Amino acid sequence: MRIVSLLPSATEITYALGLEDQLYGVTFECDEPARAREEKQIIVGGMSTAGVDPATIDRSVRDRLAAGEDLYTLDAGALGELQPDLILTQDLCAVCAVPTETVRDAAEQLGCHAEVVTLDPYSLDEVIDSIGTVARAAGVPDRGSALMSKLGARLDAVAETVRGLPRSRVAVIEWIDPPFGAGHWMPDMVTAAGGQPVACRPRQRSAATSWPEIAAARPEILVISPCGFDLAGAVGQAERLLGDPKFVEQFADAQLWAIDADGIMVRPGPRLVDGVEALAAILHPEVAIPQAGGAIRRVR
Repeated sequence: MRIVSLLPSATEITYALGLEDQLYGVTFECDEPARAREEKQIIVGGMSTAGVDPATIDRSVRDRLAAGEDLYTLDAGALGELQPDLILTQDLCAVCAVPTETVRDAAEQLGCHAEVVTLDPYSLDEVIDSIGTVARAAGVPDRGSALMSKLGARLDAVAETVRGLPRSRVAVIEWIDPPFGAGHWMPDMVTAAGGQPVACRPRQRSAATSWPEIAAARPEILVISPCGFDLAGAVGQAERLLGDPKFVEQFADAQLWAIDADGIMVRPGPRLVDGVEALAAILHPEVAIPQAGGAIRRVR
């Protein structure tokens, strides 16, 4: 089977299932594992946001979407040359990947008869289930079941460790300018880690809010998890917030943490379990919880 992945999380799932030898095409953002972009054909390109401040990125994305412009470019020629049997894509977020309809249209025009599998999880359980979806589509259902069981066992271990412990009020922030409270599966992750998610949209698309609205939710812990950024980027944004006197006043009593968003929070793949473990380490430092090394940092 020849597989093409059009989103980073699907690439991670494919490698985790041991299907890397059958993976032929990826996107420019598929950096886990790092060798994916070196070993595979790049099928999808997009704009670089390196060194651009959050407000400018947000404005650029909104302007391009309003103008009907694509945020990502699908290399139809390369797709046609690969002639995949299975294409993995999503309709979850127009800002995150090429939409399914674009992929289907391109495949049809190219005479490509690949099965197009759309992954649209909104909850943590649905993310885990999507691993089974990919495994079945790739003809390796047993591998999917085994991986799902391992991830489930790790989540069960966290649940047992935090059982009965106090649940702090936690606001995960997906973007800082304007602020977006966490949506989709991230509130589930906070709950799984032994916290109480606030200022969020559980199992819904995240939406712009305001810092006063977030403050009104009385978070005890703020976790800065900006989509598209690693830990260093998240730390930089958290430190930027501390340069705003109004922010400091509004959240004077809250802990401020940064987390590797791209690595363990925003991509719906196996590493979200790392994210739950990392959040649990933030919320319950008094107990021993495994965590992804170098994935979290307290900023204040």
